[in-house]
Amino acid sequence: MDILTYPHPALRLVADPVKNIDQEIQDLIRNMIKTMHQAPSGIGLAANQVGIPKRIIVYNFHREEGEEKAGVLINPEIVMSEGKIVREEACLSIIDFSAEVTRHAKIKVQGIDRNEKPVAIEADDLKAICFQHEIDHLNGILFIDHISSLKRALYKKRLKKRLRTD
Repeated sequence: MDILTYPHPALRLVADPVKNIDQEIQDLIRNMIKTMHQAPSGIGLAANQVGIPKRIIVYNFHREEGEEKAGVLINPEIVMSEGKIVREEACLSIIDFSAEVTRHAKIKVQGIDRNEKPVAIEADDLKAICFQHEIDHLNGILFIDHISSLKRALYKKRLKKRLRTD
């Protein structure tokens, strides 16, 4: 699968909840995991990033190959958050850019897995950041929306220049 890059309009869509985990959804999950593992440094991927506006994220914090090593959350939602953490973030959909972003330091996220079993995960630090980042994607929000308007404008200007020269 191709990972869409900013400013593709699909990245701004609010994803629809998954109502039925059928073979099509299982195939999508499998392809998303493969795509995430093939990407140079991604530890998470939202369905929006591959052009499918469904509330599905896949993740693998240790970047271990294999479908069974990746986590899957369907219809995820953050049900608890506390504290603040500032950390450098990047995104597979935002070309050649990273910036410090303020997020919650600890969260609890709930959803269902690919076998329709309820899942509740408490996460902190990098894992909490990853879940927040990917759930933002499902809501049409990019990490650059969390940075100053000046930094965002500079990035957009640099991107326009790069797209003109490519």
